[in-house]
Amino acid sequence: MRTTLNLSEDLIEKARKITGIKEKTALIHAGLEAIIRDAAYKHLSEMAGTMPNLKSIPRRRMPAK
Repeated sequence: MRTTLNLSEDLIEKARKITGIKEKTALIHAGLEAIIRDAAYKHLSEMAGTMPNLKSIPRRRMPAK
């Protein structure tokens, strides 16, 4: 999808230096993915302790080497 954005050049340059991502499209994608990941972590942490009667969930264990 094509979208026109008005972005601060200073903000773009700071993000490029920090991430090492040179292409603007890749930089925007990485930023959106980080925002989504951060929101998901926040949502999960807010749910902590909301289901105290939940049975323990069995976990698959890796075979010992």
